[in-house]
Amino acid sequence: MPLSNPTQADEFGVVPPRSIVLFGPPGTGKTTFAKAIASRLEWPFVEVFPSRLASSPKGLAAELRETFDRIEELDNVVVFIDEVEEIAVRRGGEPPSPMQAVTNELLKTIPAFREKSGRLLVCATNFIRALDPAFLRHGRFDYVIPIGLPDEEARHAIWQGFIPQAALPQIGLDELVRATDGFSPADIEFAARGASQAAFERAVTINGTTPPGLSTEDYLTAISQTRTTVSADVAKEFEEDIEVLARL
Repeated sequence: MPLSNPTQADEFGVVPPRSIVLFGPPGTGKTTFAKAIASRLEWPFVEVFPSRLASSPKGLAAELRETFDRIEELDNVVVFIDEVEEIAVRRGGEPPSPMQAVTNELLKTIPAFREKSGRLLVCATNFIRALDPAFLRHGRFDYVIPIGLPDEEARHAIWQGFIPQAALPQIGLDELVRATDGFSPADIEFAARGASQAAFERAVTINGTTPPGLSTEDYLTAISQTRTTVSADVAKEFEEDIEVLARL
């Protein structure tokens, strides 16, 4: 809200955020979250891929600096860096890691990025404990936001997005929601695709009769065959990270 209403925010003394970190287990929707911010603001969405920058003959640190120099030309922008732990690793050790120069460059880049309004840096990580402590300190990031597994309401909405509209009336959504407690959005998508594939194969192999369409049983069968991404141990570590590191 402060980003989309900066004048009104200023009247109330609210400072719009300039940079945030999203953390949580894999497959929980951190990239989707970042894209949704850009969509809501109607700002360009620019994703920076550390692995691609690393392939430059100039070196990762120099390429990172030049990338942000080019981004500087945009009036409004949401910049997204996924798996930021690749370029913000803990510094230390003897001899110093080659990645320390990259971490140093990123730590210098963030304050410069924050100086101009109309922009937001969103960094995402599955392994927040791997980040350099200086990376998360106040003054560099306004919020450190946990993105965890979807609750019942969220799972209901996710299932609605993956079930064909024509099939929705005959599907027991509440049953699917209960059966997918502990599923990530990616897990639900995988199960939904499996159910659709099974129903499609049944439709093209049955001859002489009208094959049944998608059913609740198709989805429940696919759910039972889906391995969840987030283990109990990972979920426990995530809860611990929320207590220690989250900043909202």
